[in-house]
Amino acid sequence: MKQLLFAILAVLGLAACSPSETGEPQGKGAAAPITGEVNIYSSRHYDTDLALYEDFTRETGIKVNRIEAEADALIERIKAEGEFSPADLLITVDAGRLWRAEQAGILAPVDSAVLKERLPAHLRHPEGKWFGLSTRARIIIYNKAAGVPEGLKTYADLADPRWKGQICMRSSSNIYNISLLSSIIAHKGPAAAEQWAKGVVANFRQPPQGNDTAMIEAVAAGQCRLSLVNTYYLARYAGGDAKAKAIYDKVGVIFPDQDGTGTHVNVSGAGLVKTAPNRANAIRFLEYLTSESAQRYFADGNNEYPAVIGLKPNAAVAGLGAFKPDPLNLAEIGRHQAEAVKIFDKAGWN
Repeated sequence: MKQLLFAILAVLGLAACSPSETGEPQGKGAAAPITGEVNIYSSRHYDTDLALYEDFTRETGIKVNRIEAEADALIERIKAEGEFSPADLLITVDAGRLWRAEQAGILAPVDSAVLKERLPAHLRHPEGKWFGLSTRARIIIYNKAAGVPEGLKTYADLADPRWKGQICMRSSSNIYNISLLSSIIAHKGPAAAEQWAKGVVANFRQPPQGNDTAMIEAVAAGQCRLSLVNTYYLARYAGGDAKAKAIYDKVGVIFPDQDGTGTHVNVSGAGLVKTAPNRANAIRFLEYLTSESAQRYFADGNNEYPAVIGLKPNAAVAGLGAFKPDPLNLAEIGRHQAEAVKIFDKAGWN
């Protein structure tokens, strides 16, 4: 009875959030005949995603229904709904959250020649349980007025005592930081990762607080000299109004580890729900998300790097500079999440 109740609530929720109460495709252009539907559970909250859904319906005639919530809540919802879940696809941000969905047992493998051709191997789960659709790099930023931080070229360099009292960071509970430390564990092992975390903590100017936007503004204001942020946050300032651009102009960028493993990257991605009632439509939507038009929505609408091989970022993102990304398969980042949390706790990174 509990599972049936969840299923009824889910269907009602999808109906409330669907693009059209009448079943007709939305957006400009001739309406294609409806040929089914696809139910999306998404933790992304960007306006451009709505344009993606409308474009897909115009192109295919498949109606997109959606429920939006935080990733962990969506994962738990799908688990609770069980075999009655209407969910076809889970879309979320960060490999760590995709790994949580995988570990929850709610994702099914997809064998798609289209996805294999368009996406690089490190952005695909080895068994096809999820696929990276756009990427963002985690970069070092610095206050330009304080000068270029000479010798700061790697993530490891942030633990050097010469940066004592100069670093601001987000909390260790932030998934971006957990995934970065997970990649360090994958490359260098847990002992080196713990030493790094302790070294960075020793260099904190203040207790961890705020989000990536707060880190950018603190560095621009000279409150801190150094921090770590995702590229798409900084690109918003580059492409913003005069006030935003003034903040951007005060911040310098370092892409770490260009002579080594490459800069850590993470993804927005999606996986097929194993109980998907509209499996074929869900796979078609996954493949659509790797089309050039869909990738441009990601790139232009939210300042993300296209995941598809050969496509370029928008001008604001490209202006941050070219870089070598870390080719570590993002499934490895997921495997080390729990260990990363323990290391942060031991290091006192709150």
